[in-house]
Amino acid sequence: MAKKAITSGSKSKASPAGPAKRVLKATKPKLKPGKFKPWIPAEVVEVFTRFRNANPEPKGELEHLNPYTLLVAVALSAQATDVGVNRATRHLFPVADTPEKMVELGEERLREYIKTIGLYRTKAKNVIALSEQLIALHGSQVPRDRAALEALPGVGRKTANVVLNIAFGEPTIAVDTHLFRVGNRTGLAPGKTPLEVELGLLKIVPPEFARHAHHWLILHGRYTCIARKPRCEVCIINDLCRWPEKTV
Repeated sequence: MAKKAITSGSKSKASPAGPAKRVLKATKPKLKPGKFKPWIPAEVVEVFTRFRNANPEPKGELEHLNPYTLLVAVALSAQATDVGVNRATRHLFPVADTPEKMVELGEERLREYIKTIGLYRTKAKNVIALSEQLIALHGSQVPRDRAALEALPGVGRKTANVVLNIAFGEPTIAVDTHLFRVGNRTGLAPGKTPLEVELGLLKIVPPEFARHAHHWLILHGRYTCIARKPRCEVCIINDLCRWPEKTV
């Protein structure tokens, strides 16, 4: 009777700690972070083994020449596509591939190279400022230190993670919109914020897969587990995925 009273919207005298509360809890949406059946370690190993077998040496898709140009490319990629950034930097990096050359180029001329990228005025200002800071504080070298990277203008946690991973081989997890979606949709590392997803993955990804984990997950989200119509029919982890709306 408690269940009937609750689901019909009528008042019930059931105690909050009794059956009525359990019924309410069971009716909550299934897709909220943390509501999936947790992945067991063997399943996590299996999913990353499949990713590795399919793509043993995954690469980031932002074109760069060295750690400095990687840093600039990632900073420019905020709210922009890798394709759009690459189109601009193919002309920029041949003339400005060091902090000194970028500062010499200047903010106004830099804007001309990156004007096809969203928020290009702010990004141009940040790129010049971070280049000046690299010269003044780091001997023109990109620091292998998260705090130092995040202290640079226009550089946040995601950018720092990408640079640490690709330039220095650190086992970091850079959570972009694709990886955030995959972590939540599959139930692998659900979280309400990118940081929650990142920390969740860092806890469960085995060390042998740690260096390439974020590349595999980003590429999976970009080309298979896409936002509007995920390609479940070709997904290599379909049988392990926790998403209740899989198409196959």
